[in-house]
Amino acid sequence: MPGQFEPLPGGGAAVALDDVEISIIRSLAVQLLELIGPGPAEDASDDPLAELFADGPSEPPSDPVLRRLFPDAYGDPEGTPRAKEAEEQRAHSAEFRRYTENDLRAGKRENALAVIRTLDTLSSATGGGGQGEDGAAVLKLSVRESRQWLNALNDLRLAIGSRLEIADEDDTDLLYRLPDEDPRKPMVMAYLWLGGLQESLVATLMT
Repeated sequence: MPGQFEPLPGGGAAVALDDVEISIIRSLAVQLLELIGPGPAEDASDDPLAELFADGPSEPPSDPVLRRLFPDAYGDPEGTPRAKEAEEQRAHSAEFRRYTENDLRAGKRENALAVIRTLDTLSSATGGGGQGEDGAAVLKLSVRESRQWLNALNDLRLAIGSRLEIADEDDTDLLYRLPDEDPRKPMVMAYLWLGGLQESLVATLMT
């Protein structure tokens, strides 16, 4: 089971992770939280009703990673639209973003927090539910936690993929041929490893 999720009886998933793997995933999840930023409740409003109806931003984020995580809802998949169509798309995207981005950010924060909290149950190689192969700790997730992990892994791969400027599958193929001395190599290895985890978790949840 090391590095691969497997189904648990009654639902959920389990995976064996060693201390290095736990540290890498936790560090990436913390960085993702810092990138997404605090929610409205953490921004100082004392009125929960006002927070519920607070407008989100209407402009895309300036950070390319955040633009990947929170893309415009409207765009022309066929290419560059004409000026009038582009203006309409920007207006529709701004309106959609204003009403949805706060909730989307809150969901992504909660998913990343779920990853951190569940990893923190593995305080040592024996914590959190059992001993795996090669001294790895076995992380056991409920169905809900498994789905949160799946969403968080997707966000982490989108974030890393954006930093690596991966736009399509052809770019991914090139990553396998990077020389060891390339400074992007550690990030590439994390990207590919997280992809394997994500695929195994998808397969587990579909069984």
